[in-house]
Amino acid sequence: ARELGGKRPVLALTPGIGDIDIMMTSEFMEAGRAIAGGFVTPDRTLLIASTSRFYVMNEKIAMGDGRYDQNRLADAIEKNTQSSIVLDMDALAKANGTMINAVMLGVLAGSGKLPIPAERLEAAIKVDGKAVDSNLRGFRAGFAAAANPMSAAKEEKRASRADDDIVAMESEINALPAVAREVMLEGVRRLTAYQDADYARLYLERLTDIRMADARASSDGKLLRETARHLAVRMSYEDVIRVAQAKIDPVRLKRIEGELGVTAGQPYKVVEFLKPGIEEICQILPPWLARRVLAFSEKRGLIDRIHLGMEVSTTSITGYLRFLMLAKLRRVRRKTFRYAQEQAAIESWLKLIRQAADKSAELAIEIAECARLIKGYGSTHKRGTDNFQTIEARVIWPTLDGHLPLRPGIDAIASARTAALVDPEGEGLQSCLDALEHKLMPAAAE
Repeated sequence: ARELGGKRPVLALTPGIGDIDIMMTSEFMEAGRAIAGGFVTPDRTLLIASTSRFYVMNEKIAMGDGRYDQNRLADAIEKNTQSSIVLDMDALAKANGTMINAVMLGVLAGSGKLPIPAERLEAAIKVDGKAVDSNLRGFRAGFAAAANPMSAAKEEKRASRADDDIVAMESEINALPAVAREVMLEGVRRLTAYQDADYARLYLERLTDIRMADARASSDGKLLRETARHLAVRMSYEDVIRVAQAKIDPVRLKRIEGELGVTAGQPYKVVEFLKPGIEEICQILPPWLARRVLAFSEKRGLIDRIHLGMEVSTTSITGYLRFLMLAKLRRVRRKTFRYAQEQAAIESWLKLIRQAADKSAELAIEIAECARLIKGYGSTHKRGTDNFQTIEARVIWPTLDGHLPLRPGIDAIASARTAALVDPEGEGLQSCLDALEHKLMPAAAE
């Protein structure tokens, strides 16, 4: 204060906790970090946040769904801000062919909290002379969205509705418990895009028995909802065909263009690094042939030794066509070895849930949640499947058969699943199961 002669500073390189009028973030998790750091306060701060996400490494490598719960973050925003403007500014930027900063400036101007007219900001963009047209489009889109961000989100959701095949199933879904409807509708959309409408119909048929199990267990739709959520993911398993679809997805390529800042007509190159092994190749073979190849390879120790390293450019004609040919195999997916494997595993898992529902809704939900262990492909999928089968043999079946008391059995399944998710290599799961068996088996024998 002495150095300033009694004057108070109006600018600082770092914000002061509790002194912020407007906080802006270009990513949803950044908003959470700002709240956690105390920079956003309910007595003062307007939070302007984009709902777009860039997943951190811990979210990506988790064995289950490691994504942070955005509903919790939305609740935190509601509780800890004076007001907020939350919308997908990244999507607006891409739709207008500009960077997110232009949209953020428009939202800030449209918030009414900035003592600078929008016209002055537009003039500054023009004077700068860099990408004027696209920056003005982004600025104006952000300015308009700030007035009614929720309506923009609803319009985006309506625009993503699927085709007539899905609409035809809506009446059937609307007859189900309200708590499960939205999840099931999203499941139908996902599986129609993944395979076809008949596959989505199979999804609904499988859930018919779960709906009856839910009613028997008096679960009020909770068991149906959780099973529907995990079933949609399990049925859209990642095989070679799915990977090829994802690599040449126009939405993905558009996203890459946006991240690189590629302009219309500007060339760029995307190279995919692949290393398929014998097991991945056998996924797309007929079951009878795949079993013979796998048996031959396993007998000679070739499973883990042979991998085909490839570098394929999806932006070249030949590279794109290679992935397109693989993606076209979707039509024969039902005749592949991986399809047969996955459907058998899914039916076995659903059977466990139905049996558990006769004992307890909570037990059935815990078993449904174990599907979080199974994801990805290759070694990741194998580890998750092995962990699931270990929990099934050592905890789930003893609980269903009555060898473990119901309450301790439910808790044991939850503990084992958590241990497997934290340590995908299985060492933590093994230690957890050993400790549980040491604790529970003597009690079960009494």
